[in-house]
Amino acid sequence: MSIPPPPGPQEPHAQGQYPGQQPAHQYPPGQYPQGPYPPRQQYPGGAWGQPYGTYGTYPRRPPVNGLAIAAFVLGVLCCVPVVGLVLGLIALARIRKRGERGKGLAVAGSVLSSVGLALWVLSLSTGAAADFWDGFRDAARGEGTAYALEKGECFTTPSGSLRGVTYDVDQVPCAREHDGEVFAVFDLPGGVFPGDGEITRIADERCYALQDTYAMDRWALPADVDVYYLTPTSQSWRGGDREVTCLFGNTDERGTLTGSLRNDGTTLDPDQHAYLTAEFQLNLAMDEMPAAQTVGEDLAGYRTWAGRVSTALDRETGMLRGHSWPATAERPVAELVEDLDTAREEFGLASEAADSDTYYEHLDKALLLIEADSTVTARESLGLDSTPPVYEEAGDGGGESPGKKV
Repeated sequence: MSIPPPPGPQEPHAQGQYPGQQPAHQYPPGQYPQGPYPPRQQYPGGAWGQPYGTYGTYPRRPPVNGLAIAAFVLGVLCCVPVVGLVLGLIALARIRKRGERGKGLAVAGSVLSSVGLALWVLSLSTGAAADFWDGFRDAARGEGTAYALEKGECFTTPSGSLRGVTYDVDQVPCAREHDGEVFAVFDLPGGVFPGDGEITRIADERCYALQDTYAMDRWALPADVDVYYLTPTSQSWRGGDREVTCLFGNTDERGTLTGSLRNDGTTLDPDQHAYLTAEFQLNLAMDEMPAAQTVGEDLAGYRTWAGRVSTALDRETGMLRGHSWPATAERPVAELVEDLDTAREEFGLASEAADSDTYYEHLDKALLLIEADSTVTARESLGLDSTPPVYEEAGDGGGESPGKKV
């Protein structure tokens, strides 16, 4: 909607008559009536004998001092109390000298700034100001929030639980009691929010695959440890959150951990790292066991799996033979390689089994060789954990024992 401009100096305000309105007096354009006017009346002087002036004139009010306004604003905001106090004092001096208005504003600004200055001094002496600034800085960086955790960090949550929704965490040394230890962090692709179910599926798949890059020795993983993850919510997604944090936590929702679970290239010696890298080949193949409850339900699937394990054992023994071991570990590792070679043959025979009974016969022999005394001895010679994990037999659930995560 446009608004017409006001009438110019040459345009009359009225453009006609409204019904029932008396004709207005007309004057030539640009002219106004010039009198005659009644003579101006003189009034007697005021209480102090000063003349008020003639009829129709009033004394001009002094302006409000600008510094007084500024002092009041700074006093209310309490952002720079020193400046507010100085401006208030200057304003009071100028108001007295010039007769300006704004004394109340100047006084109020000075008082508020004085209070603010006293609070600042108190906070500086107790360290509260530094704590406030550190908290503000950390919040700006995202520190102290779930999405700011990095690999290798341990933390506690306000609720003491790794389930549900959490918006902030407290990082603590891993040597202390904690709720979770981060072992991997990755970002989801951008775009629209894929839904909680899809994010959970991706997190579950990738976090379990990444755990071995951080805790390479599955034998050393405690029985009460499981994999958890922190994922974006629909609200945090709108704010740009795409980060999934994979972490270890206690199998008991209210349980805690103490000490770091990390064993990788940063904590292992070269010989330990070489051994676990070779063993990782077998772990990957073992993880691919079919989901069928019994071999009879999916003989073909179990035969394929046995073939993959046989191939993995071939890679593992090749890597073990190719490394130069210390003198104390040469013989134990050589004996382990012999047992693994035999286990590889048994898995190969299982992959060709014509029936379930034949399959179980070769599988049982292979599993005993994998967890034979030679494996324990080789690990002991390298300073690695020597307590074997417990696998469920194939066909007894198609998974791993809850007693020891593998």
